[in-house]
Amino acid sequence: MNSLLAVFLIAALGYFIGGIRIKGIELGTAGVLLVALVFGHFGVEIPSIIRNFGLALFVCSVGFIAGPKFFRDFKSNAASYILLGFLIILSGGICAVLVSMIGGIRPELSVGLLTGALTSTPGLAAAQEAAGELADLATTGYAIAYPFGVIGVVLFVQLVPRILKVDMAEERAHFEAAHTAKVKRYDGWLFKFDQGGFFAFMIAVVLGILLGNVHVPLPGGASFSLGTTGGPLIMGLLFGHFAHVGHLDLTVPVEELKTFRELGLMLFLIGAGVSGGAGFVETLRREGVILFVYGAIMTLIPMFVGFFVAKYVLKLRLLNNLGSITGGMTSTPALGTLISVAKTDDVASAYAATYPIALVAVVLCAQFIVILLG
Repeated sequence: MNSLLAVFLIAALGYFIGGIRIKGIELGTAGVLLVALVFGHFGVEIPSIIRNFGLALFVCSVGFIAGPKFFRDFKSNAASYILLGFLIILSGGICAVLVSMIGGIRPELSVGLLTGALTSTPGLAAAQEAAGELADLATTGYAIAYPFGVIGVVLFVQLVPRILKVDMAEERAHFEAAHTAKVKRYDGWLFKFDQGGFFAFMIAVVLGILLGNVHVPLPGGASFSLGTTGGPLIMGLLFGHFAHVGHLDLTVPVEELKTFRELGLMLFLIGAGVSGGAGFVETLRREGVILFVYGAIMTLIPMFVGFFVAKYVLKLRLLNNLGSITGGMTSTPALGTLISVAKTDDVASAYAATYPIALVAVVLCAQFIVILLG
């Protein structure tokens, strides 16, 4: 099938399915992912540039919107976000070790399941490097666990508020009151290249991609980089926070940012879904359904551990809690869903604070497990 036709067809069918509401629950944009998985299973291919382009659009626009309040939020909850980032990955790592020991599967395969359950491509790369000649096992595990890794967190952030019977309007009001930022007025003249803010946005993405390509060495020969997710996200936060450099206006209209955000998430889910769906059923049939169950466990337990610690130990409010869960699980699709559920982009501040911590932790964890059990 023509790739361009496939992109638009997947998007149309995905939004149709995502808009179906059953007892108040709907998949929303995640419906695009389900359709993309099916198309991928039947051999449809989408160039990787579509996924990366969408990812950069999504995270950078989220950064711009959340930027004015991010640093205030991080300052007040930094210790909690750091702890949650490590704790979520640690609990997932413990699951991977137990699955390998009790289930009798190779650690390389178990770590692959873990990185898929956490939808972490950098984690998979670290696992493949540590696995050496058995790198294909890590790839297989990732492919099996990835679909539920995405859908599980997306459903979690929708179901928890309903199960707890939370008044979302009240939670949102409390959250926004706690994160009210004093916007500094700039009385000097400002030069704007274009009214749509395209120049500022594209420069933020360019700088973000460059930042994401910087590799920092880690113990054991691995390296850490922010990638296409972390780099543009951080640059978006910085541009959104400072709003101008000297007399140069760096703002982008909020409505355009929201359009970029939704378009980017859609394209990312199409690329990720088609890639994840390719060979999924065949791999599952060959390796056994039990591996899917193991992967689901590695998705569910870290989420629940993170949620209960955030709620009962760290005493975080619901939106801070769920935002940090999406960051700790490195789940970009779940962040998009949470923004829709919460009806405020400010929840991205918790995601942005927890995500880099979890990213470093999962890279180290993947290597450590293979070395420890290999």
